[in-house]
Amino acid sequence: MSSLQRSSSQRRHCVGHTVQVTAPAGVVYGLLADAPRWPVLLPSYIHVERVDADSAGDRLRLWRLRHGQVRCVLARRVLHPAQRRIEFEHQDSSAPDASTYGSWNVSPDGAGRCLVTLHQENPDPPGTPDTPGPPGTSEVPDALGVPGASGGSGGSDELGVFEGQVRAELAAVREAAERWDRLDELLLSFEDSLYVGGSPEIVYDFLYRIGDWVDLVPHVERVEVGEDQPGVQRTVLHTSDPGTGDTVVSEGVRLCFPAAGRIVHRQTVTPDPVAAHCGEWYLEPDARGVRVACLHQVMLRESAVEFAPGTGAGVLPVDARRQVREWLGRTSTEVLTLARWHAESALRRLR
Repeated sequence: MSSLQRSSSQRRHCVGHTVQVTAPAGVVYGLLADAPRWPVLLPSYIHVERVDADSAGDRLRLWRLRHGQVRCVLARRVLHPAQRRIEFEHQDSSAPDASTYGSWNVSPDGAGRCLVTLHQENPDPPGTPDTPGPPGTSEVPDALGVPGASGGSGGSDELGVFEGQVRAELAAVREAAERWDRLDELLLSFEDSLYVGGSPEIVYDFLYRIGDWVDLVPHVERVEVGEDQPGVQRTVLHTSDPGTGDTVVSEGVRLCFPAAGRIVHRQTVTPDPVAAHCGEWYLEPDARGVRVACLHQVMLRESAVEFAPGTGAGVLPVDARRQVREWLGRTSTEVLTLARWHAESALRRLR
C-alpha cells in the first residue's frame, strides 16, 4: 500500500494541532495503530473492523458518533512505525465524494513524554468563498481549545467544527494514553456463551428485538429504542441492580448485522463504576446447534481503583473488577438463557 493520493481538483481546509502527552511515544503510537481497541478507549467510536491489512497498512470500517449521529466511515491507512507516523484517508458513506485526508505524528519529548500532532485536510464546506490562495491553515502547538472554536480560517461555522473535531480527537487520545500504566487494572474482557438446539434465526430475532425485553427479561424494567437508520439502534435501558435493587440507566448504540449473526453494542452513557462498555452478541452455528455468545470489553472508572502513589499499581477496595464481571455476566447470561428457551420452545412446537 503506497502513500495516499489526494485529489488536486478540490479545495480543502487544512487543520493541524499538537498536544503534549505524558506517555512514552511508543505507547501512543501503539494506541493509534491498534484501531479495533478504540471503542473501549476513545468515546466517539462505536465499532471498528479491520477489512484487510498488509505490511504497509490496512483498511478499516469505522462507526462513530458525530454530532449525535452514527456515521460509517471507510478508512485507508499507511503505517510508518519507524517514524511513528500514520497517514489516513476517511470516506464518509453519506458523502463518498468528499474524502478527508490526514496524518498522526508521534515524537518523543523527554522522559516518559511525547508530542502528538494531528493534521487533517477536509473538503471546504458548500458556500465557502472562492478566494485566491490556499485553503485556511491553523497550527496551534500544545493547545486544546473549546471544541467548535474556529482557528485562523475565517468566519465559517462549519470550518470551526473541523477545528473542534481535531482538538476533541487529540484530547481523547491524550486522556486514553495517559492511563497507559494503569490499564491492566482498569480494563477487563470476558465472554459468556451457551449452546442452543434451535433455529439461529429465532435466537437472533430475540436478541434484535430489544424493545420486547421489558416483557421477557426480568432485570429489564423499561426500554426505549429508536432505529433511524436500518440496523442502527439507539437505546435507553432501565435495569434493576440485583445487589441493591436500584434502577440503573444506560444509553447505547447497537449495530445489527443479521447476515453475519452479530449485534455490536456500545454504551454511550454508563453507570458507575463503568467508564466504557462495548462488545457484541454473536452466533456460531456448528454440528451441535448454534453457539450464542456475548462478549464484553469494559473500562473501569479510575475512581473505582485506588493507585499507590508513583507506582501505577492498583488496589480495588471493593473488588470492582469482580463485581462488574459478575453483574454483567449475570445479565447477559439471563438474556442468553431466555433466547435459548424461545428458540427451543419454537422447535418443540414445530415438532
